[in-house]
Amino acid sequence: MGPLTGTKIIELAGIGPGPFCGMLLSDMGAEVIRVDRAGGPARRPKDVLTRGRKSIAVDLKSDAGREVVLKLCESSDALFEGFRPGVTERLGVGPEECMGRNGKLVYGRMTGWGQEGPMAQASGHDINYISLAGALHSIGEAGGKPVPPLNLVGDFGGGGMFLAFGLVCAMLEAQKSGKGQVVDTAMIDGAATLMSMFFTMQAAGVFSMERGTNLLDGGAHFYGTYGTRDGKYISLGSIEPQFYALLVEKAGLDVDRFSAQMEQGKWVEFKAELAEVFKTKTRDEWCDIMEGSDVCFAPVLALDEVPNHPHHVARDSFIEIDGIVQPAPAPRFSRSEVGVSHGSRIPGEDTLTVLQEAGLGEAEINELVESGAVVNAAGA
Repeated sequence: MGPLTGTKIIELAGIGPGPFCGMLLSDMGAEVIRVDRAGGPARRPKDVLTRGRKSIAVDLKSDAGREVVLKLCESSDALFEGFRPGVTERLGVGPEECMGRNGKLVYGRMTGWGQEGPMAQASGHDINYISLAGALHSIGEAGGKPVPPLNLVGDFGGGGMFLAFGLVCAMLEAQKSGKGQVVDTAMIDGAATLMSMFFTMQAAGVFSMERGTNLLDGGAHFYGTYGTRDGKYISLGSIEPQFYALLVEKAGLDVDRFSAQMEQGKWVEFKAELAEVFKTKTRDEWCDIMEGSDVCFAPVLALDEVPNHPHHVARDSFIEIDGIVQPAPAPRFSRSEVGVSHGSRIPGEDTLTVLQEAGLGEAEINELVESGAVVNAAGA
């Protein structure tokens, strides 16, 4: 039983960070009901991000469909959506309507730019949000252009995780106050918050605006990646003096020459020498020498290698659902047991169950299905 067991949350289906937020909450035991669009795909999507949730397919443009969502709000702790500002208001399922049915309801909103401001109505993606937050400028090699870190910093780190955090915070507060509230989660805000340490370093004068020249961006020879003889890569994070000393020892470097660890003027030449050293052995040979030691070393694994690493195997860090190997729920708890009940659902696969649990009678449900306000895809 996860720590959020007994919590009921409505997810107005979207893409990217919204489903990720729903996955996090569901993994922790919350009952998350995903409101999919009526007329969506009539097949089971193999999507890790939508695992563990029930699905009801609703036509939100119909009065009866809107009423279904509002009915669900009456017995829910939270609802979250990921549309542009004003969209759910126009659909009739905005904060005023939903919270009018349940004064304790927490209403989570996920956007890229936030609910207000000159950029609020503009289109955008992860790469744009992290650009304006200062994150993208700081990632890349010296003398090169900024490199997008997949969509991890904006969509998932700055977006989905912050939305899940905000929802849980607001639900905890609602238990004390008896009142719900709106949670405005903007990916640009989350990405900027993730950069907090670097604002501190900048203020202290120890972070250069020239990317690829700093302690943690690959500028230091003891913090970065190196190619190996077999065309693969290893990573180093030997920051502390004792860890650095062990790196020098295990890599067979000249102790006197490499003792000037923090002399930035020597980082470029030290990196070049280390690059030649690591090319003398394969990735696995370097693993035999350094992995598990205090060098702060790890092989750089491709996605298809990750689940088979002994550390992941020992911790049961990956599971398989619907033929997809995927990360197991995290974090872990000493008493609460987290898990995934099932994989992705066909949009509308749980429509009848959700409506019955919401207290609707058979005649009401049949009328909704016949009118097209909801779609029952059970058995598809």
